[in-house]
Parts: sequence; C-alpha cells; structure tokens
Amino acid sequence: MTVTPAAPEVVLSVRNLCISYLTRRGRLRAVNKVSFDLHAGETLALIGESGCGKSTINLGLIRLLPPTGTIDSGEIVYRRRDGQTVDVRGLTTGQLRQFLWRECSMVFQGALNSLNPVIKISSMIYDTAAAHGMDKKEARDRALDLFQKVRLDPRRVFNAYPHELSGGMRQRTLLATALLLRPQVVLMDEPTTAVDILTQRSIIDVLKRLREELNFSVIFISHDLAVAAEIADTVATMYAGEIIEMGPVAEVFYRPRHAYTLGLLEAAPRLSVGREELHSIPGSPPDLVEPPPGCRFHLRCRFATDECRTTPPPLTTAPEDERHTVACYHTATILKTRQEELARD
Repeated sequence: MTVTPAAPEVVLSVRNLCISYLTRRGRLRAVNKVSFDLHAGETLALIGESGCGKSTINLGLIRLLPPTGTIDSGEIVYRRRDGQTVDVRGLTTGQLRQFLWRECSMVFQGALNSLNPVIKISSMIYDTAAAHGMDKKEARDRALDLFQKVRLDPRRVFNAYPHELSGGMRQRTLLATALLLRPQVVLMDEPTTAVDILTQRSIIDVLKRLREELNFSVIFISHDLAVAAEIADTVATMYAGEIIEMGPVAEVFYRPRHAYTLGLLEAAPRLSVGREELHSIPGSPPDLVEPPPGCRFHLRCRFATDECRTTPPPLTTAPEDERHTVACYHTATILKTRQEELARD
C-alpha cells in the first residue's frame, strides 16, 4: 500500500488581503484580495513587474507600511511552533515588537540602506538581542556562528562598520542578522539584485543551505526568473496587485496557464538556448486608482476576448495539479503556446 506523506503544516495563512495607499487622486489599491498559504520549510517566490504589489505584501505582513498605506481588509494568521495561532493584524505595538525578528524577520532590498552607518554590526546585534531578552554572550555566539555559515570572517564582520564591508558582505550580514533569533518565517525583498553574478550565486547557495539546516520558510521577491526558478518551491505571479497564477515552480515555468506568466517567460533570456529572439510585453501596467474592468491584463494581452474585457476571470485549479491555480479564460491556448515554444527549442 502506498502511503502519501502528509503535507507540511501551514505557518502563515493570508486570506483576501487588501492594501491601499492614499494618493492625491484617491485610494490606490496596491494589493487586491490576495490569498496564499506558506508551509513549513517552503520558499514562495513572488514574481512580476515593478509596482505589482510584491513589496507591499511583505510590508503588510509585518505591518511596516508607510503612513499613507493601510490594510483595508483580509486575514494574516501566523502559526507558532507550539501550535498556537496569532492574528497579526490584531497584535498590539508591544506584541508586534516581539513578533518581529523572533517569529518573522525581513531582509530588505538595499543592504546599505538597511544598516545603520554610524554604529558597528556588533551594536546592531546587541540591540536586536536586548529587545527580545537575549543576553550579550548568547547574541555574540549566535552572530559569530551565523556569520561563519554565510561565509564571512566572523570576528572581522562583527566589529566592522557597514561601510567597511562590500555589497555582497553587507547582504550576507543582513541575512545572518535576520536569522539571529531563529524566526520561522523570513521575508526577502530582492536580496540578490544589487550584487554581481558571483556574489548572487554565493547568496543563493548560502540561503538554500541555511534553509535546509534551520528549517525556516521564505517569501522571496525577485524580478529574476532564473533566481526564482532555482530557489523556490512555489511561484506566484503578481499583476496589478493580484496573484493571477500560483503553483509548483516547475509546473508554472514549464506549463504556464496565464498570458502574463507566459509573457514574462518569453521576455527572459535562457543560456541553454543560445541565440534567440526575446519578446517584451507591450504596453504599461494599468492605473490602480481606476483599474480597467474585466481582467486587468487584457489591455496588453494578445489572447484577450470580449469576455476578458468585461468580466474578471475566477481563480481555477489546473486539472493536472490541484496546487496550480490561475485566473484566466484561455489557459488551454496559453499552455499549448508554451509547449510549442519549448518543442522548437
């Protein structure tokens, strides 16, 4: 008898999350009815163009939105290691302070802007530890161990100022600091964008090894499809504030069912193919203060029909894999187009 292994438990559940910003023209809905589950030990990659809502989701999950941003509706439920659930939206200021870094931490985009330039890395470590009741010796020992794990010279980095470190070293320092209190969830906003390809390779290798060793879950934001393909278990494509396709990484990249996902794949160069013609997605993202009716992508979609222009497509499940969901009326045509492209290669 074949026994199906139990799925990892859900550590973070997001349901119908809506986030908006107040602008001079009115409310801009940056995130619209987003739902997903993050499982223990899983890496979920959010991909899409700039301005599609990826970073806003991460900031909303830890309630660090700017003053003009508000969570209008939805649920953010976190499950602790002891099994207790936490309503993140209902946390008080004091509870949120304890939740951040101990339960959920974040590696922000741009390491130099995330580190205090006038104090040493050691002071940042000690400040973080003190805020969560950890003594200096334990904080120092943990930090030195993590610096070693991320392939840094522990004592040099611990006693350095941020400007004394290279871009790649600062990025790995941020990653180590984010893991200081052994959080269960780590949010990463473009952690490999501002570094060279060799440093990017090193950060990816370190992240994969640390995730296996410490068993934390990751929400990973990236514009680089190659990075997402290598590091993620699950990929979610975002467009105009909505998750329009989500599923296992191989399923989404080789069997996409949304025209926007297909467009992203067609615009990405592939080293395995050699010389090829790339196709950019025409047009620009829609106005989110006054979004278009129907499918928000229809103005740029070569498969669009009258139904797409008037009625938003519902989120449906792919017949081959129930984990693969998509909001599109032309899934069969898009899948066939992708398979024909791969066959020609």
